[in-house]
Amino acid sequence: MASTSGNNADFPLADDESVPNELDASSRRPKPAQPLPREEIEDQEEKARLIAQILELQNTLEDLSQRVDSVKEESIKLRSENQVLGQYIQNLMSSSTVFQPTLTKAHPTKHEMFGNFYW
Repeated sequence: MASTSGNNADFPLADDESVPNELDASSRRPKPAQPLPREEIEDQEEKARLIAQILELQNTLEDLSQRVDSVKEESIKLRSENQVLGQYIQNLMSSSTVFQPTLTKAHPTKHEMFGNFYW
């Protein structure tokens, strides 16, 4: 049986500090900044435009929501005022003799129609 210790010498162990690890050395070096490809720049511009549009729409929605709330409040107030005015008018009509029902006959007589005229 062949010894495996010779094979282990070819492969550095993770905790072996005497052998430099090429992966660690390459990951420690910072990569130089490179400009983004044209597609990515356009994507970022599109994202920025969409974000600005979303924010504008959110503000518009908030304004409309506040407007709806104020119109609802105004509607409730006006409905209440209408009820008060309606009751006031009804009370005035019931207390006035002008609006009281009168008792009249279904068919007035000839005498009632023409008064006391004699022919």
